[in-house]
Amino acid sequence: MALATVNLVFDDDFVKQIDYFANTESLTRTDLIYNSVRMYISRKEKLKELFAYGEHVAMESGFSEKDVMEEIKKYRSTK
Repeated sequence: MALATVNLVFDDDFVKQIDYFANTESLTRTDLIYNSVRMYISRKEKLKELFAYGEHVAMESGFSEKDVMEEIKKYRSTK
């Protein structure tokens, strides 16, 4: 895997937070930022898959967005 250097600019208070959490996790600043970005990308990909699945199910079931909102209202009214 080829590596690339990325320069980032953060305000001092944010760097202090990064350093604090890096230290509490026994990580370097670079490792904390790297892990955070990987986690962010992973979550975004999972959400994208979830929404795609939801659209697929909605198309197959014939439900409109309005139908879904009505079902949510019905469900919430029972709680």
